[in-house]
Amino acid sequence: MPNLTPIEASVRTAHYSRVFFTFFRNGLVREMTFRGNFILEILTSAFWFTAQITLFHIIYRNVDAIQDWSREQYFAFMATGMLINAIVEMFFMPNCAEFCERIRTGNLDFVLLKPIDPQFLISFEKMDLTMVGQLLMSLGLLGYAAFRMTMTGQFTQAITPLAVVTYLVLLAAGVAFFYSLMLTLACTSLWFGRNTGLYDFWFYVTAFARYPASVYSGTPSGEVLRFAFSYIIPILLVVTVPARVLLGMALEPSWLTWMVIGGALAGLLVSRVIFQWSLRRYRSASS
Repeated sequence: MPNLTPIEASVRTAHYSRVFFTFFRNGLVREMTFRGNFILEILTSAFWFTAQITLFHIIYRNVDAIQDWSREQYFAFMATGMLINAIVEMFFMPNCAEFCERIRTGNLDFVLLKPIDPQFLISFEKMDLTMVGQLLMSLGLLGYAAFRMTMTGQFTQAITPLAVVTYLVLLAAGVAFFYSLMLTLACTSLWFGRNTGLYDFWFYVTAFARYPASVYSGTPSGEVLRFAFSYIIPILLVVTVPARVLLGMALEPSWLTWMVIGGALAGLLVSRVIFQWSLRRYRSASS
């Protein structure tokens, strides 16, 4: 990308902002056109959300803590994971699936002809706004957990503005990490022709991230999983670390915060390189 002057960079940013909000408006119009389906999707999401809360409420009636996570702390962890999941599925899941289909059908040609960065267009063109329901429910659960911890004296110190800002940065890092992982997987369609395992892969990945990293400790196989998904592919850390930072829980080792941020930045860089390399290998439908 050529070097841009500050004015050119400002104009370019404004242009991309307008395109993003156009995509958002189109998604809203599409959902309102089929209101029944929109409401049904939100109700389905609410049922799944309620089932998860009920399950762990039953578990915590029989135990005081899971590892070092109390009931309220675990609910805050769940809310963090659900927030990340909702954002990723709202913006990136439908687009990565569509990217796979465009490669198979040759419709990627129309994306490459547009005067805009292909990765931006592919990442944001479609939005699943039904995930707004899960987003709001997750925020509600996080607020409930924080309120209960305050009332029961579980906070050793008040949540500071620095902790909130760090939490939001780590939340964004988690979204960025999962996005880069999903985009990289979608690019494999260039070799396979059709990648129908995208949704299955996402389910398997998020299944590991639904539990704190400490849950996997204690057995040889669990330690292998914890090490692999913490230090090789930090799937466990991108949910566990933000929750522990917000709640003031100890981090061992303390540099895990920087590892999450570094892992997200590295993931974005690697996925960008893979995406651009994939485009160079793409064979146009007219070729």
